[in-house]
Amino acid sequence: MALPLLRSPLRTLLQLLLIGVLVGLACWPLNLVDRTQDLLLHQLPGFRGGHWTPQSLALAFAPVLVMPLLLWLQAGPLAQGAGSGIPQALESLENPSQAPQLMSRGPTLARLALWSAASLALVPLGREGPVVQVGAAVAHGLRRRFPRLLASLQPQSLMAIGAGAGLAGGFNSPLMGVVFVMEELTGRFHTSVLWPAAVVCTAAALVSNLSGIPIFTLGLVQTPQAEWQQLLWALPVGIGGGLLGGLFSRLLWTSSALLRQRIRQRPLAWGLGLGLALGLIAFASGGWSGGDGEALMGQLLDGQGSLPIPGEPVSIAAWWLVLGSRIVAPVLALAAGVPGGLIDPAFAIGALFGSGSLELLGGDAQLGLALGMAAGLAGATQLPLMTVLFAMRMLGDQQWLFGILLSAVLGATVGRRVQPEPIYHALWKLGRMPELAPDSEGAAAVEEHEDHGRTGQGDQG
Repeated sequence: MALPLLRSPLRTLLQLLLIGVLVGLACWPLNLVDRTQDLLLHQLPGFRGGHWTPQSLALAFAPVLVMPLLLWLQAGPLAQGAGSGIPQALESLENPSQAPQLMSRGPTLARLALWSAASLALVPLGREGPVVQVGAAVAHGLRRRFPRLLASLQPQSLMAIGAGAGLAGGFNSPLMGVVFVMEELTGRFHTSVLWPAAVVCTAAALVSNLSGIPIFTLGLVQTPQAEWQQLLWALPVGIGGGLLGGLFSRLLWTSSALLRQRIRQRPLAWGLGLGLALGLIAFASGGWSGGDGEALMGQLLDGQGSLPIPGEPVSIAAWWLVLGSRIVAPVLALAAGVPGGLIDPAFAIGALFGSGSLELLGGDAQLGLALGMAAGLAGATQLPLMTVLFAMRMLGDQQWLFGILLSAVLGATVGRRVQPEPIYHALWKLGRMPELAPDSEGAAAVEEHEDHGRTGQGDQG
């Protein structure tokens, strides 16, 4: 009697594990690209110390050659691979009839190729867009190939679970993937989706990181600060980091609206200009503006490099220069439609702001880094719960919980004041709008969309 009763749950569990394993395997090459990027970044003066060399200069100005090629490919042969990947996933969930086109093999491979080339050229991009695309595409492809696979789940739910598993596999954070499904992709917490998402995300994170990526990306960061001190500092850091995160999202949305059509019309010229700008910013910042931002945060914690760090005198000019470069450079790359993400860049913005602010005010810079990265990410994404879980995963010590929680909530609240509509949904809606012409009509369309975002936020974030 017991065996027949267990047969169906066991079959469901095995099918969920299969999806998670396949998503994790699909994310594994992207993690290798990310690790290779870190190795390249450590050839730049900001990370290794010393002066510029011909080799490091070539790395810093690699976008001058790569960006024109990427934008030309996005405007022509690989047009289906342009964009982050998350707006495409949202479109597929909202309109399932679009999923066979958006989640097919061609757009997915094109997006991965474009992101990989940009990452190896040290273009400042995150990776949640491509990994979410990979996860959603794997789940969608399996359901199309095997219609009876997890038949109890709606196709949209299965695709959302796959997308969350991609995030879990890309960031080695199962809970982050689960909450992303609920907080951003579906907007609801349903037990019918919650536990399957937990199984798939856990399997994907395990498989995608078998190559030895540390359990905690930044290592185990312990804090001697009492909870009340964390809460006290979380007030100014949460507000300031949230403002910067919201500003980052606002600039990204505005720049995307203004540049999208112009870049499609003249991809080579815009690619050359943007690539040169990224190279000059990298040179001026000592290389700190390059890459996704994880290496920068690790460097801050290790106490290495020329950036203001705990225990060393703070150079206000250098701090502002690097902070500004970490805002402007990712905006230029993402607004151009290069596949990528904003999680790591937003984390880095908050980490720089928080650590530098507390160092200047006589506080603990490491505490500022932890609180700041939570505020920056929550301000940029308006996803405070996902932010808290990811920050805890990055730091590895639950004693940070109180300060991170308050900082993330404040950051998300302040960020919404700057960018009224959550950025992923704003970019998704921007992609569905008619082409924005570079004239008053286009500006009116932007303003109309902005007003809609203020009134149609719903329960997002």
